[in-house]
Parts: sequence; structure tokens; C-alpha cells
Amino acid sequence: MRDPRAAGAWRRYGDVAELLAGATERTVLAEAPGKSGATLERVVIGGQDYVLKHLDLAQDWTMRASGCLRGAPLVLWERGILSRLPECFNQPIVGAAATTSAGGCALLMRDVTPWLVPATDAPITLDAHARFLRHMAALHAEFWECGPEFDVVPVMHRYLELSPWMATAEASVGSAHLVPRLVAKGWPLLAQVAPAAAAVVTPLAHDPGPLVEALAATPHTFVHSNWKLDNLGTDDAGRTVLLDWEQPGCGAPLSDLAWYLAINCRRLPQAKEASITAYREALESCGIDTGPWWERQLALCLLGALVLFGWEKAFGGYDEELAWWEENAVRAAALLN
Repeated sequence: MRDPRAAGAWRRYGDVAELLAGATERTVLAEAPGKSGATLERVVIGGQDYVLKHLDLAQDWTMRASGCLRGAPLVLWERGILSRLPECFNQPIVGAAATTSAGGCALLMRDVTPWLVPATDAPITLDAHARFLRHMAALHAEFWECGPEFDVVPVMHRYLELSPWMATAEASVGSAHLVPRLVAKGWPLLAQVAPAAAAVVTPLAHDPGPLVEALAATPHTFVHSNWKLDNLGTDDAGRTVLLDWEQPGCGAPLSDLAWYLAINCRRLPQAKEASITAYREALESCGIDTGPWWERQLALCLLGALVLFGWEKAFGGYDEELAWWEENAVRAAALLN
């Protein structure tokens, strides 16, 4: 008999046992990719394949960095936000439950593995890239100027996620995760390879307050905050698969765009300027007037991307990529005064 959860019907689950009622198989996916500390299982319920993702506060450094200790996807599920996404999205979570009173949750998801962007170094197609930008714009337009129920992870927390403070905190608890250790090495390196960029973004990496305050004067929407290709795919109906709803909240729409351009830079088939134009056209086609605020928010969000990824860009040396972000960061610094 087909399990009703496959249809994505919302319901509240009291615990993980209730979430997995009727499961006939459970297999740990020991080799599954991931850098956060989350663990995955393959689960069969009613003859259907699912993936069970465990977000454990003691193991997952991204949960600790977000400050949403129950798990942001659980909060989204309980508030019914995931069921309100535009139809152009294939959102695979079909159930969520808290795991302990101290923090953490489990997410039951349809297995969308065949549709995900292949984990290679090859550029994605221009069609896929354009589709992701259109659907990003559709998400932002759907929740334009959304209310406080969407503010799951605060803007300040998101800009501190990859900060020196995070690296110090993780080292203090003996975290063995790779990303926090790379963050700790990368921020000092930025000052050596790109001192002009470091002079602007390193103080903001320690205290994003001025950036957050400046962005607050521009429009906001509901943002996903992790549009990296590892989290994206396209299903057979042309809908975008979007995984890892672990840093969502109210924020500047262009912060999602800037993140996408920064984290996926080596695999994008189009120049950043053309990508920015494509997103703007998509947003305007959804009825959003970009004229009054666009240039200011774009400059601030490009600066914000380097506040998040300056450490990572430093490992590549002072190349064309880092020079582009440095130029934009230095230009935007005047907007913080």
C-alpha cells in the first residue's frame, strides 16, 4: 500500500518513532557527502524509498552556528512554510520530528538523488543555471516583505556562520570538522593575499552589525541561504529540487543570489554580471519593482558574500575571482557609513 507521506501531506509527528511508523528497512548511508556533521539513512516505508536525515546538535556545527537549536527545517515544517513554496520547487521533506529535548531533529525526505546536480567540477548547463535563477526569483517574489514567522535564523546569525568566532567556538569544544578548521586558517590568509579586501571584510566577519543594519533599510523576503549546487537539482517536470533548509529566514533577496555566485563560481556557465541581470529580469517578471533599491542592496550583498567567503577565496590566491569580489567589497564599504 502506498504510504500517504509520499504526497507530502503536512502533519505533526510526536517523535522519530511516529515519523518512521511502518518502516521495513533502515540502512545507514556511511559514505553520503556532507560537511556539517549530519548523518543519513535510507528508509523504506510502504514500499517507497526515503532518506532520513539526522540533525544532532552535538554533532552538527552548522546547527550550533545558526542558533536554531531545534533545527531550522523542523521549525519550517511545524509552521507549514515548506508547503507554501511556489510550484516550481520539488521540496522533498515529507515529515520532521524533534529527537531530544536538548536540540536536534530528524527529517524524512523523498529520495531525490537521481535529480541532483552531479558532484563534479564541470560547469552546469546554461539552461540549468537560468532555471535556478528564475526559480530563486520566484521564491523571493512569493514571500516578498514576509512576516516575522519566516524569520527562523536571524540575519546576524547567518553572517556569523563562517566567521572567526565560529571557528574559535568550534575549536573550543574540540570539533574535528574540516570547514571550521579551514575557516580558522583562511581569514588570516586573506590579509596576506588581498589586504584591501581584508581591511573591509575582516572587521565585518567579526561584527556584521553595520552590514545587517544597512541591509535592513532595503526590501526583504524569505531566503534559503544555501543555494550551492550540492543542494540543487531538476526533476523530470522541470522543477528545482532544493535541499538543506538549515539557514533560512527573512533577508535581502540578493543575499541568496550573491551566495549562489560566490559558492558556485567555478561551475557557472555565465559571467557574474550576466547572471545578476538574468535574476533581476526574472524578479521583475514576477511583478517586483527593482528600481528604487536594486543598486544599494546588490552592492551590500556582494560585500556580504565576501564577509562569508573571504576565507575561502583566500586559498585560491589573488586570482581573477578574488579580485572581482575585492573590487565590489571596497566599493560597497562607503554604504556602511
